[in-house]
Amino acid sequence: MLEKATITRPYAEAAFAQALEENKLAEWSEMLSLLAVIISNQDMRKLINNPKLSANKLYDLILDIYEENLSKTSKNFIKILIDAKRIELASEISAIFEEKRLAEESVTKINVTTAYPLNENQIKVINDLFSKRTGNKIDINVDEDKDLIGGVIIRAGDSVIDASLRGRLKELNNVIAQ
Repeated sequence: MLEKATITRPYAEAAFAQALEENKLAEWSEMLSLLAVIISNQDMRKLINNPKLSANKLYDLILDIYEENLSKTSKNFIKILIDAKRIELASEISAIFEEKRLAEESVTKINVTTAYPLNENQIKVINDLFSKRTGNKIDINVDEDKDLIGGVIIRAGDSVIDASLRGRLKELNNVIAQ
């Protein structure tokens, strides 16, 4: 069986190319994100897997959920996914699309995990540091994890900076264990 990424990537690239052509990256991003949420719903999954539900009925049902108007091309994209029985890949398509959108817009997404809330100045320091380092605009997502005890863990793409107390204690434990 083919890997999900092998199946998913062409759809994400087609959506991205269309969004670029229309100059509507944000709109397509929102549409794909909402589609991923819709498809992840347990009840919706049951409907998708119901052999009695026709592709046209599923298409109509999904479009009814979108309260705002979708472009003709985004409706066509959803129809193609349904007809190809690939609608269940919406989350993966959305994720790949989002990576491509961020790269196109020169945005680096950073996830910061802290033991305690960060103030605006601390967030600005992290933003400025990574902005200078990457040359990109920075999109920071901050999560709290009391298990860190103190410090932060910063994830930017494949890079991880673990400046947490928990991480340092693990390092110390490894050194002592040797």
